[in-house]
Amino acid sequence: MARMPTMTRGTRPPMGANHAEAPVLEALARYQNVDELGFTPPGHKHARGADPRARAVLGDAVFHGDVLANGGLDDRLTEGHVLARAERLMADAVHADHTFFSTCGSSLSVKAAMLAVTCPGHRLLVGRDAHKSVIAGLILSGVEPVWVEPQWDAARHIAHPPSTAAYEKAFAEHPDADGALVTSPTPYGAAADLGGIADVCHRLGKPLIVDEAWGAHLPFHDELPAWAMDAGADICVTSIHKMGSGLEQGSVFHLQGDLIDPAELASRADLLGTTSPNVLIYAGIDAWRRQMVQHGRELIGGALELAARTRAAIEEIDGFHVDDAKDYCGPGLAADFDPLPLVMDIGGLGTTGYRAADWLRAHHHIDAHLFDHRRISAQLTHADDERTTARLLTALRELAAHADRAAELRDAPQVAVPTPAGLRMDQVRLPRDAYFAPPEKVPTAEAVGRIAAEMITPYPPGIPVALPGERLTEPVLKYLVTGVEAGMFLPDAADRSLHTVRVVADT
Repeated sequence: MARMPTMTRGTRPPMGANHAEAPVLEALARYQNVDELGFTPPGHKHARGADPRARAVLGDAVFHGDVLANGGLDDRLTEGHVLARAERLMADAVHADHTFFSTCGSSLSVKAAMLAVTCPGHRLLVGRDAHKSVIAGLILSGVEPVWVEPQWDAARHIAHPPSTAAYEKAFAEHPDADGALVTSPTPYGAAADLGGIADVCHRLGKPLIVDEAWGAHLPFHDELPAWAMDAGADICVTSIHKMGSGLEQGSVFHLQGDLIDPAELASRADLLGTTSPNVLIYAGIDAWRRQMVQHGRELIGGALELAARTRAAIEEIDGFHVDDAKDYCGPGLAADFDPLPLVMDIGGLGTTGYRAADWLRAHHHIDAHLFDHRRISAQLTHADDERTTARLLTALRELAAHADRAAELRDAPQVAVPTPAGLRMDQVRLPRDAYFAPPEKVPTAEAVGRIAAEMITPYPPGIPVALPGERLTEPVLKYLVTGVEAGMFLPDAADRSLHTVRVVADT
């Protein structure tokens, strides 16, 4: 299998690609400079028809940049190759053979990747710590998942990516599986042994998909975990809006090697994607690539130094512990660690992450990234600086000072977190079959032993606890019910209060 040569991350790519260019941004500038007049969508017509109240909040630049991709940004036959040139520059920047932009987020990109590797009725190895978008892909495709168990830290109640050995064992037991999917890094910063998993896949001639939604920054600094293309993965899905400078919904998926036909991957993306892509999102992706190629090592290096100082300062606050590589990496745990997510264990404060996050927002207008029964997380990027982290530290110190006397923090309900074994339920029907089967709502207390007909996903980070087709158990339902009572948010449950659950109707 052909592999791209690697180079030191954060350095300029080989001569030939002009990374001073930003084809999408430059095409937008040309469109505006010639005063192009469109009798096409969008209907606001360069802000002229937009509600003045919207223009006051959003600014006219948003509307001026909102033009058609074909017949606007480019001509109707795309003879300017604006998007294609931007995608080629991105592929060059991150050592991929092909790159595809998406304005529908990595939730779409990962589904396209799955459908390029496998098809209805076939099997795919999937880490059970996958995002709900992966589960949605299983439901839509009718693919049968072969679950690969994460590496569980039972003391901290946290899951790390599955091991190389777990994928090797799963292929040995299911040699007909078409390929594998792994999530790395996790939203908590834990990274898989991607090189080892890729080797397992390629010895069998099977492709590896990496859901690297949280790893857009990884190619641009060599002190970060190895990124998917350099590790040998075949398809990598990345969210530019998470750790990059792109706009929400900006995603790319990269391809290398000869196991997947690029035309097939493009066709799958076209099948799922919008015919009305937002050019502003394309522009954000394009600009971020140029920024990272020209300044990425410096910017991310500064972020890493800032993260180290901030971690040390948080560790000095009573009741706080910042999870670090020594907590996450080692035998039976993660292979590597990204230090930019500041995952704080606040068990010493006597409150929950849910209440702490609400308190920080109400009293300091600070939004935590993740929160659960014992943790909150602050995600740092190259956009942070001493000012933003100083404000964070002030808020955290006040949180610690108020934890024992603020009514909204004290006496937090306890969450009945099961053991790792207690979290796992039997998959007795395909996710697709259970999701589309006739459902019924039953009181949650009566759902034990029934087959789930819906996803039930604590959010963030969006990893489902219960999937369609799994047989519900008392420990999992108790965990979810006590979680909701403590402040857990379940956006995809039909009944977010979890008084009832959708199950497959008895026939």
